[in-house]
Amino acid sequence: MDLSKADLDLIDSRLEKVSYRKGDIILKVGEEVPYQYYVEDGCLRTFFQDKKGKGHTLQFAVNDWWISDYTAFINSRKAIMNIECIQDATVYRMTYQQLESIYRDVPQVESFFRRKLERAFASFQNRILSTMADSAQERYLLFLKAYPEVDRSVKNYHIASYLGIATETLSRIRKRLAKE
Repeated sequence: MDLSKADLDLIDSRLEKVSYRKGDIILKVGEEVPYQYYVEDGCLRTFFQDKKGKGHTLQFAVNDWWISDYTAFINSRKAIMNIECIQDATVYRMTYQQLESIYRDVPQVESFFRRKLERAFASFQNRILSTMADSAQERYLLFLKAYPEVDRSVKNYHIASYLGIATETLSRIRKRLAKE
């Protein structure tokens, strides 16, 4: 995006820079969802717990990624997911109203976000299809392409929960791939 200094200053004035520590829970199920977050540095994840208490990671957000409970954020509902900081992080956050005002005042940002959302939707759709059709190893290899820095810096159980497999299965896959 080619933005003027005035546009950049306007956007910057509507963002709030916040730092979180590893282990911080930024959002809990049932809470209001006032923000979406842009990750400048660090790693966050969205997750939910099923009825048996098992955690399921839906998304990771690393440098230059956006994250929120979008269903709740966009529809002004209570959170259906949690957001956890899994590495110390610096993020910028904005409310839905701030985002709308940026769209209004800097129209090229709305086009930029639309393209980002289209790619994110396609990515989620591909992930669903992969979960239904691909083996655990194939899903892990796709994960490595999408999140190469996450694989090296987060706990195995987070990755396993994202892939929908047991931690032991992930360990076996990694050992098998290391031998190849």
